[in-house]
Amino acid sequence: MLVSREKKLEMLRSMLLSRRFEESLTELCKIKGKIPGMMILCTGQEAVGAGVCAALQPADVIITNHRSHSHLLAKGADPKSLMAEIFCKKTGCNRGKSGTLHLAVPEINAPCTTTVVGGGPPIAVGRAFAQQYRQEKSVTVCFIGDGATNEGSFHEALNLASVWDLPVLFVCENNLYAGAQRYEQHTKAKNIADRAAGYAMPGVVVDGNDALAVYASAAEARTRALAGKGPTLIEYKTYRWRGHGEQDLQLYQPREEIELWQATCPIPKLRGEMLAGNLISGDELRRMEAEIDAIVEEAIRFAEDSPYPEPHEALEDVYA
Repeated sequence: MLVSREKKLEMLRSMLLSRRFEESLTELCKIKGKIPGMMILCTGQEAVGAGVCAALQPADVIITNHRSHSHLLAKGADPKSLMAEIFCKKTGCNRGKSGTLHLAVPEINAPCTTTVVGGGPPIAVGRAFAQQYRQEKSVTVCFIGDGATNEGSFHEALNLASVWDLPVLFVCENNLYAGAQRYEQHTKAKNIADRAAGYAMPGVVVDGNDALAVYASAAEARTRALAGKGPTLIEYKTYRWRGHGEQDLQLYQPREEIELWQATCPIPKLRGEMLAGNLISGDELRRMEAEIDAIVEEAIRFAEDSPYPEPHEALEDVYA
């Protein structure tokens, strides 16, 4: 697939923003009492969020999981509002009530982040059914990890989506670990995508560290869904550099394995291709990186300066 310079710039910027955003969170989590709750990051997996969301339109819906920052930023979430919510401040996208693990950004059609493993697929099927019923020209994307594909909810969702030819993309980020359990310990199948055959839908295996390949596969699956041909299961092979959460010492991940995957980082891959093809200059790249640094620094200042919610606000937004 021919990918425009503008799309490549969009994906590169998205990956750089996500990486810088989460690098800041890594440092902030080292400060006792700075950010409440468990911090789960997707460092190393940025090409999936950037590539998939670059293939989407604003009306398309994403249902994401606990490793959601890259997905939300790539879909267009405001970094200041997102950071404030992570800090649990009242200026956050959910008024300080969700924190980092239950984020929702309705204005970009990201209504749900679920930390329930396998909780996203049934919700995504419901949204896709609504899109089909209303004859909307949009799709739903469900981001899941490899561990979620062993839940009954995953299989029920794929079956129903197939039966009804729903416009949904099941996007599995196979980062080789479900919590602290390595892929081979919880799944016998070589590829998650092989499971698609049982539901008569395409199953595609893609290099999840190649943003252009991610974009092309998501765009093809979206076109297929909009044509009424139903869902696709896409497995993106990638790797998480950090532990399951920032409290995780990663004792179960071999150091040489981490270093091997870091050598295939998706950011220098796309950046190098664009520099080599004269699609971006060194000066343009430095300006982009400086702009992103400023955006993240401003987001942190905004979050730090924002107030916490008042106690009585806990009773607001309980129901519609």
